[in-house]
Amino acid sequence: MTLFSKPSYSTLPGKKREIPEGLWTKCPLSGAMVYRKDLEDNLMVVPQSGYHFPLAAPQRIASLVDEGSFEPWDSSMRSVDVLQFSAKESYTSKLESYQKRTGVMDAVICGRACLEGMPISLSVMDFRFLGGSMGSVVGEKITRAIERAIELSIPVVIVSSSGGARMYEGILSLMQMAKTSAALGRLAQKKLPYISVLTNPTTAGVMASYASLGDLILAEPGAMVGFAGLRVIKDTSQQELPEGFQTAEFVLKHGLIDGIVPRKELRGRVIFLLKGLGGGLRA
Repeated sequence: MTLFSKPSYSTLPGKKREIPEGLWTKCPLSGAMVYRKDLEDNLMVVPQSGYHFPLAAPQRIASLVDEGSFEPWDSSMRSVDVLQFSAKESYTSKLESYQKRTGVMDAVICGRACLEGMPISLSVMDFRFLGGSMGSVVGEKITRAIERAIELSIPVVIVSSSGGARMYEGILSLMQMAKTSAALGRLAQKKLPYISVLTNPTTAGVMASYASLGDLILAEPGAMVGFAGLRVIKDTSQQELPEGFQTAEFVLKHGLIDGIVPRKELRGRVIFLLKGLGGGLRA
């Protein structure tokens, strides 16, 4: 090849280096790409921005309780299609699909656990399962968890994450609001404490029942907390809504909750509060 001749290029296609899917996750707050393993090791909290991604119920439980102390209750309980709900996909098919996809039977896991040796009744919702929607099984399991707390004279901790009532079960789903609230009323009569933890999102029927009835109500940073959606409230009230409306920070400022606690500090904060309560807030 002479000094000024046109260079030749190979026409053979080179191998494209493929990045495995799901290896990186984009932070909605900063736009930065975060290595998925680092995110999981940090309890699904972005180290730089502090953004809290949803956390699956099994991982949440492991991050909260004493190692090896969790004993599940009613783990075999499953929802059934009482109303024969029909759409593009049957309710039964959806349940089977989400059970296979998530590895949990429904949108809440309940059981007995210990926090630094202190026994508690713990219920943790899982938004991966049909948006954490509250159906008959969710309401029944939470009610039973509260009733067992009364029998054992131990505190209740519920971690909520839900889009509200489960439309596939109609009025049966809405009835769980009254049932769970009544159980908490009986817990209050026994002077046993209840700590409610709100994660992103906690809305609609769940927020309008047990999630907002805690003796102490905590929330994760940036969690969406409220009843109806922003657009529904705006259209109904015909008013411009304040910036940050329905965030944990907004509702804390207006007295609806008692504190905002980052995920990695939650275990320590709940232990501190339960020790302060001494097992009986209303005594």
